[in-house]
Amino acid sequence: MTHLGGFWGIVLLALDIWALVSIVGSNRPTGTKVLWALLVFLLPLVGFLIWLIAGPRAKS
Repeated sequence: MTHLGGFWGIVLLALDIWALVSIVGSNRPTGTKVLWALLVFLLPLVGFLIWLIAGPRAKS
């Protein structure tokens, strides 16, 4: 069972990195980017879920 915890930790890390890259690539003001990045960084799972629903999107 401990191996599954490590696996899900790596998955969450990858998703958080994806979110941070998308936040930095968005066309939002710098202050907004910083707040979103802090949310994802400080609360990895909850911050990612909030970003997924309401966060800024990268340029297409």
